[in-house]
Amino acid sequence: MVYVFLAEGFEEIEAISVIDILRRCQLSVQTVSISDNLLVCGAHGIPVVADSYLEEVDFDAACALILPGGLPGSDNLQACSDLEALLKQADKAGKIVAAVCAAPKILGAFGITEGRCATCYPGYEQELLGAAAKADRVVCDGHVITSRGAGTAADFAFAIASALGANPEPVRKGMLYDI
Repeated sequence: MVYVFLAEGFEEIEAISVIDILRRCQLSVQTVSISDNLLVCGAHGIPVVADSYLEEVDFDAACALILPGGLPGSDNLQACSDLEALLKQADKAGKIVAAVCAAPKILGAFGITEGRCATCYPGYEQELLGAAAKADRVVCDGHVITSRGAGTAADFAFAIASALGANPEPVRKGMLYDI
């Protein structure tokens, strides 16, 4: 199961594009609210109903944990101590840990970027603690995947799908992505 975490102020494109593309790649994706409300409002006022609450989910079945960026969404995700524990546990277990835009700063704060290559939204590079910051659209370093922002959300999703063993090429073609 792939889990996408939603916090008030998340970047809608970075969450919805990733969810959509991964589901098109036949991966099971569940959205998780970190708050006490399933209705989570994005940074641009778009409300999304999450599938579940953080405390309801059995993360033993997780193969990937994904953090969309956006502000204040990234700050809200970073302030969630239960999510911090899950991310550290997933990293230690070698599960996919992925973040886009401002959200890679969360991985930096939690020690997950230490000794890795990573990317993020321009201006957040200093938050990638211990990482070699790259300007690539998507950076895959082992089981940690990072991406730059809303304009790279599809590339980010395709990289995650590939890392999970799915073949994203039919989806890319069907979406006319490479035209």
